[in-house]
Amino acid sequence: MRYSIVKNLLLMALVAGVSLATAQVSRAASVVSVSLTDQGTDKEIPTGLGMNMGGDMKKATMAVKIDKSTIPAGKVTFNVVNKSQGMIHEFIIGQLADPTKQMRYVAADSKVDEEGSDHLGEVSELDPGKGGSLILTLKPGTYILYCNVANHYMAGMWTLLTVK
Repeated sequence: MRYSIVKNLLLMALVAGVSLATAQVSRAASVVSVSLTDQGTDKEIPTGLGMNMGGDMKKATMAVKIDKSTIPAGKVTFNVVNKSQGMIHEFIIGQLADPTKQMRYVAADSKVDEEGSDHLGEVSELDPGKGGSLILTLKPGTYILYCNVANHYMAGMWTLLTVK
């Protein structure tokens, strides 16, 4: 009888432990691989391809590519690599209050207005072939990932990330 009770208690503890381990695994941090790309320095840089500007994104010569477009809320590590052969790029993330609106853009600087955006962090200017990481805790919403080197955002160097 005693053996049976001990056996059942051990079995319940084992099941509870497995459940706890499973719960911790499901809350593990997300990792997003980010590639900053372009078609080379000899290509003409198009304009008007910023978010919600109505430009033909097929003309984009630059891009921010991510390995997943939706992730769970919580801690996120962005592993960023500049895959360019000859251009410096950077990685910036901001939360979009309204994903249907355009980003605030300063035409005189050919850049997104970082001060007027929900700028959450960045991996500053990366030389070709170099990389860096950024760790953030994100809540549910829509985020924009972009390069804000002059003219790059308008050349199509942005993408959206959904956090659920």
